[in-house]
Order: sequence, then structure tokens, then C-alpha cells
Amino acid sequence: MARSASTSSRHPDSTTKDISVTHEEYADEKEDQNLVYYPNRWAEWREYLREPFAEFLGVAILIIFGTGVVCQVFLSANTGVSATPRGDWLALNFGWGVGTAMGVWVSGGISGGHINPAITIALATFRGFPWKKVPIYILAQVLGGLVGAACVYGNYYHAINIVEGGVGVRTLSTAGLFSTYALPYMTNVSAFFDEFLGTVVLTIVVLAMGDRRNMQPPSGLAPLVLFMLVLGIGASLGMQTGYAINPARDLGPRILTAMVGYGKQVFTFRNHYWIWCPVMGPILGALFGAFVYDAFLYTGDDSVINKPNAQARRRNLHAQSTQRRQIPVADEIV
Repeated sequence: MARSASTSSRHPDSTTKDISVTHEEYADEKEDQNLVYYPNRWAEWREYLREPFAEFLGVAILIIFGTGVVCQVFLSANTGVSATPRGDWLALNFGWGVGTAMGVWVSGGISGGHINPAITIALATFRGFPWKKVPIYILAQVLGGLVGAACVYGNYYHAINIVEGGVGVRTLSTAGLFSTYALPYMTNVSAFFDEFLGTVVLTIVVLAMGDRRNMQPPSGLAPLVLFMLVLGIGASLGMQTGYAINPARDLGPRILTAMVGYGKQVFTFRNHYWIWCPVMGPILGALFGAFVYDAFLYTGDDSVINKPNAQARRRNLHAQSTQRRQIPVADEIV
């Protein structure tokens, strides 16, 4: 009876433990075991934040290089800032190319290295990227653009004051250092097409890079391909609109300029030019580019265009079932 009573007093999960183990000791041991799986709350939260933060950091790096080179080239043209100009149009294109490559290098292995809301939306529409991730990706991308632009603005604050002619004087002439504004002769329709075309080319090449049945670059060399791609787009198509080809690249810095003294003029320029050209142009261009590539070149069934429909799936299942019935079993072979 005594042995039976002692055994029954054990904790339900402690059948292999000594009967002298108290409930307090058992609870401490269970807590220690839990620490193996959940080191701390931050580690748990970090798993949810890794992908959005990778997108945030990737865009911030893109903008630091990109708007940084724009500020250096144009501000150094003023003799009050620099005795000699520091850079030219080629330097601008190199800066944006390096920014894209470095941004993707930092984020690619964690979030896929979209660093562009237009690419994120295109992948969600055509390649099965989860729509539930799209809003947080876009938010992270835009915030990355804003923070990256803030870093560059702080870095070149005094030079901007010299070029503007006074502390706190802010006009669209220097707002264009951070976000895109079309040349005066461009109509909004022409500017829209310019952004649309550049993003179509960007998206087609990005999808070709990820296509295993095409000439996929060796592992780790995608940033180099993107460097050459953005360099080429800038050198060929960049003059007229500043080749945003990325809503976060334009919208994040544009919000920053509105916050630091440029005011609402950055949004009211040309009847809200910012919506139709550097935001909607790239989004629609990416969707069109993805459609063209998937409709005519891509053969993977992860695309909505190539995904088998219900009837095709039923035919495939029927064929597999018929094939299995035709294979003789071991008894029939004997």
C-alpha cells in the first residue's frame, strides 16, 4: 500500500523521475527545457521581423547610395560647396547600380531581395508570393526609403543650405535630389510611359534571373547582374524622369522632403505627378513585364499562367491511376 501511494503521488509527466522530486523542482526543470526551444522573446519576435527588416534595410542602403550620389554630383557643381564638380551622369548611374546591388546583397537571402513594391506586387500576382506579406513588405520598403533619405539629408544638410541660399530655404530644385521630377518638356503621359517601360525591362530581367530553365546566374552573383541592369537602365532611359522604376525609391524620400521643410509642393507638383508616374508607372510596368515573361517564356508551374487548371489536374490523376493499375503486382509476376 505504501508503494502504491508513493507511485500515485508522482506528477503525470514524471513517470521516469525519482518519487522524491518535488513539484517546484519539476517546474524548474520544465522551464529549463523550454529555454532550449525559446531562448527569449526577442528571438521569437525576430523571426517575424527578419523579412520585413531585410526589405527595410535593403531599401535604406539603396537610397543611401542612390540619393547620396545625386547630392554629391549636383551639390558639388556649386562653387560654394566644392571647388570642382565631383561626378557626372555616369557617376549617378553607377551609384544607383551599386545601391541596388548592395541592397539586394543584404536582403536577398532573407526576404528575397525585392526592395521594390512593384516587384513584390508582381510576384504576388504571378508567382504565388503570399498576399498576406505584401502590405508589411511595402510598408517596410517605403520606411526604408524614408530613413535612407533622412540619413543622406542630414549628411548634406549644410551643402543644401548653401545651394538654396539660406538656412531653411527649400525649393523643388533641391527636392529633386531625393525624389524624381520629370523634365519640363515631358507630359505626364510621356513620363508615365518612361517609368512603365523602364520597369518592364527591370521585371523581365529579374524574372529571367530566377528562372532555372533560363540562364540563371551562379549562386551569389544576382547582385552583380542587378548592378549592370540598373546601370544600363539609367544610362539608356534615365534622363527624362530620373528612372524611379521603384515606388519606394520615390515615395519614401518624397515623404522625407515634405517633413523637412519642402512642404506639400512635393505632392502637388503637376497635379499629383507622384502618383501616376513614379508609383503607378512602375507597378503597372512590373505587372506587364511579369505577364509577358510568364506567358511567353516561363514554363514553371508556380506561375498562375502555367498552373494546371482543375480539368488538367483530373486528367493527370486519372492517367496516374490507370498507369498504377496496369503495373503487375508481385503475385501476378510469379
